[in-house]
Parts: sequence; C-alpha cells; structure tokens
Amino acid sequence: MTNTTTTATQLIESLFAAYYPLSLIIVGTSLNLFTLIILCRPTFRNTKKQPIIYYMRTIAIFDILMLYGWNLDHYLSIIHGFTLITYSIPTCKIFGFLNYFAAQSSAWLRVFICFDRYLITSRLHRTWFSRQKSVLIIITCIITITTLLNCHFLIFTCYYSSDGTINPNAKLYEIYPLWDYVNLGVYNCAPFILMVTFNSGVIYHLIHRRLVQLIQNSTIQYRAISITLIITTFLFLIMTTPATIDAAFFATTPTGILEKILDSALYTYHITSFLLYFITFKDFRRECIMLMTCKINNSRKIAPIQTTSIPTKTPN
Repeated sequence: MTNTTTTATQLIESLFAAYYPLSLIIVGTSLNLFTLIILCRPTFRNTKKQPIIYYMRTIAIFDILMLYGWNLDHYLSIIHGFTLITYSIPTCKIFGFLNYFAAQSSAWLRVFICFDRYLITSRLHRTWFSRQKSVLIIITCIITITTLLNCHFLIFTCYYSSDGTINPNAKLYEIYPLWDYVNLGVYNCAPFILMVTFNSGVIYHLIHRRLVQLIQNSTIQYRAISITLIITTFLFLIMTTPATIDAAFFATTPTGILEKILDSALYTYHITSFLLYFITFKDFRRECIMLMTCKINNSRKIAPIQTTSIPTKTPN
C-alpha cells in the first residue's frame, strides 16, 4: 500500500510538473498576444499622449518569449525525454541565451514604467524620460544592454562532451551556477529595489490631496496605471524571487515538488499582465470587451438612407 501510494503521488507530481508548464505556454501566449492586440487598437495608438504604451507592448512580447525556455523544457523533459538546451548546439545556445535575456529585459522594462509613473506624479509634466522618442530610446538601450550582458551564451557555451552528449556550460569557465547568481541580482534584486523605491514615491504623491485632484481631472489614467504597477511589483516579489534564489543557491539539491511549485509560480507571473490590466485599467477593459463582443468604437452614427417613392401618373 505504501509503495502504491508513493508511486501514485510521484505520478501526480510528474504530470503536474509536465502539463502545467504546457498550459502556461498555451494560455500565456494567447493572453499576451491578446494584450498586444488590444494595446495596438485606436484607443492606444496616440503614443505621444501615452508613450508608456510602448513599454506595455514590449513587455507583452518578452513575456511570451519567457515561456519558451526552461518552462518548455520542463514539459519536454518529462513527456518526451529531451530538453531544448541539450538537444543540439544551436538550440543550446539560443535557449540558454533566451532564458536570461527575456527575463532580465522584462524586469527592467517594468522598472522604467515605474520610473515614468514616478516622474509624472511627482512633477506633473512630461520630462525627457516620458517623451515618445525617449521611451523608444530607453527600450532599445534595455534590449541592447541585456543582449550584450548575455551574449556570451551565443559565443562560448555548449559543446560536445566525451560521451557525445551536449554540455550547456562553457569550456573556459563554469556558467552554472555563476550566472544564476548574476541573474538573481539583475533580474530580481536590483529591479525589485528600484520598483519599490519608485512606487513608494508614486504612493506618496498620490495621497497628496491637491495632486490626487489634478490626476482625477486628467484624461490620462495615472491612478489606474500606478495601482497596476504597485500590484505588479508585489507579485514580482512573491512569485519570482523564491524561484531565482532557489536556482542560485540550491541548484545542486535534488529537484522536488517545492522547486517545481516555485518554478511554476515564476512563469505564472509572466501571464498575469492581461488580468491586471483588465481589472485596473478602464480603457483596456473597455477595448477588451468591445473586441470580444465584436463592437466597433465609432462615435458617429450613420443614419439609414430613406428612399422616397415618386408617384407615377397612370395613363387614362
């Protein structure tokens, strides 16, 4: 009975560890693509007025990329018996790079959204950082820096061992767990500290009565976006940090159910943007409902054309 119960429990754990990542890929890709489509609709096309939309669109893209690294390998390793990071040299390099590049880019994009909200709420006017071209420059710099930081995966990593298998490490130096320590600082610690700092400033200015009144009278939904950022920061702490700490300091321990749960929580965080925007962002929610119900946002109504019949004279 004991052996049977243990086997059944292990089977359930294996099925969870395999099919939950697969469900994250399907659901997360769909939700993030849907988010990207909504953010490209006419309501959000005026990026001169709301350049923060560029950050939100880019985050949706990187949150999709996040799901196709280790998360996909969890499913492939259990169900199909192989992983992309050890399948071939090209996949080893690409997905080794993607595992860190996508996560770090996504985190720092969120940092600069918080920074943008802090500047708007504290100064009540657009600074250089809140201009359309400046936001595009910042996004380009984030992507460039994270690419340069992790480009060694594309150059030095992955080689064939003496037994014919692919080693995802590098011959010149040990990448794992060294780069997990780096990732803990770049992906978790530094972004979280900065997000908390900026969001604390946002909260301080939002509770000021005069500022709140000015923001409420504004056509841009500063409060909605700021509340979304605060919730996102809290979720970032509780959902991503434990898994990254575990990968950095406990990677040599046997993988158990706790590690699987932490890893699942990390990737679940990157599919939550749609739900957060829908709950806290009125314009996003309205566009989402309109898109799902196939309604067109048109303020001008076209009146139906009325035809009048001309009486004809019947011959006597």
